[in-house]
Amino acid sequence: MTTTAATEASSLEQALALAQTLEDMLELEFEQLKAQNLDAFEASQTTKNSLLQQLAELAGIHGPESADELGPEWDGFKERMAHCRDLHRRNEVLIVRKIDAIRGALQSLQVEDPTSSVEIYDRLGKLSRGRRGGRGYAEA
Repeated sequence: MTTTAATEASSLEQALALAQTLEDMLELEFEQLKAQNLDAFEASQTTKNSLLQQLAELAGIHGPESADELGPEWDGFKERMAHCRDLHRRNEVLIVRKIDAIRGALQSLQVEDPTSSVEIYDRLGKLSRGRRGGRGYAEA
């Protein structure tokens, strides 16, 4: 085996190991999101980004075109990365659903009915009667 071939084989081995680490990390990320452990999720983002950067460097990928230029020996790596992409998308869908649920809950707390007696707090933490701009209790 030539030096170049040995280096490429070593890079492929390292890339496959890191891809497995990324896959495991994405599975853990999903569990953290399901459990709403946002602190652990946030803490892992720097590590995940670093891992992605290392993978790009090992494979020599600088964009979608360069990924297509990898030889057939990298097919297993590309399949694993496609699986990681799918896991990332699954996590993204979960995040979007949770954000939508939170928005829905917040909208239900925002009182638009001028006859409603529900009291909520404004951004400054003061008691508000919604967004009516109308009369308060003393003026009624």
